This record gives sequence, structure tokens and C-alpha cells, in this order.
Amino acid sequence: MDKKEISVGEFYQLYAGGALLIDVRTSAEFDSQHVPNATCIPLDQINRETITQHQRHPEEPVYLICRSGNRSGMAVRKLSDAEFQNAVSVSGGMLAWQNAGHPIEAGPRKVIALDRQVRIAAGALAAIGTLLGLLVSQWFFIIPLGVGCGLAFSGITDTCAMGTVLAKMPWNKGSDLNCHCK
Repeated sequence: MDKKEISVGEFYQLYAGGALLIDVRTSAEFDSQHVPNATCIPLDQINRETITQHQRHPEEPVYLICRSGNRSGMAVRKLSDAEFQNAVSVSGGMLAWQNAGHPIEAGPRKVIALDRQVRIAAGALAAIGTLLGLLVSQWFFIIPLGVGCGLAFSGITDTCAMGTVLAKMPWNKGSDLNCHCK
């Protein structure tokens, strides 16, 4: 399969026909809202084995969705590196799915999206480090410097260490109902 990304409109036709959809967000994000009949396998658990367990046959395309399309794109690249070529990212993710008016199952739990958690944590660390650097010791300026370097590295490599750590936090763990999580 050559196509690695599909629009929400194109995917909706396949979804109506029973296409396999894997949600790569955290289990807490999945619990708060998801596409009906989607399976949750968080990005940090995506690998060839976890995907093939859900396929009906080896050549079946697997469609991946996240909040905006970034994590599902990362999952496609991760699977492609593992020589799994049948993964396709749903462009625009849940945001585009909702904007198109497609069905969503919403749970009682509300959780802040992982990318917002990263921005909150990075901003808070930079502000606290700067205040401590001004008021206590200049050595605390190393905190905002580290955050800035981490954000630059994240942008260059399209990875996010802070996001990976935050995804493992207790508030990002869901009920594991409908979710392939450990």
C-alpha cells in the first residue's frame, strides 16, 4: 500500500464499510471521546504485533487516528520502519472527524489532550525556572534553558520526550475498556 494518509471524507466511506480503525491517543483521551468501534492502542504501544492482533487478514489496511493527525502520522512511520506497510493515518484526526459531523462516542471523563498537557508543562517549567533564577539563584535558569532545548529537539526530530512521560501519568490512564493498554 503506497498511500500513508487519507482524508476524513475518504475514510468515512471505508469506516461505514467496516474498516479497522486504531486510535493511538492515550487511553484517557480515548475514554473521553472516540470514534465508535475504534480500538485504542496508545502510540507508545504501537508495533507490528499489536496491530496484527486486530487485523482480520494480513493484507487488511489499518487506519490510525489521533487528535490532530500528528501522532497517527508518527505511528505510520513507526510501523513502516518495522516493515508494516498497511498503516494509513486519518488526516486531521478527531478534530477533522468532529468538524465533519461524523459520529462520536463520548464518555463521562474529560481529559486535557496530550499536546496541551505538554504546552502547559513546558510553559510552567519555563516560568518557574525563570522566577527561581531571578529570585533565588541564577543556576535555576538551567530549567528554562533545558525546556527550550527540549522543545527545539522535539520540533527537529518530530518526537516528544515530555509527551511520552506525560502519557504514562496516572491521569492519562483510562478504564482500559476497549483499550489495548498495559
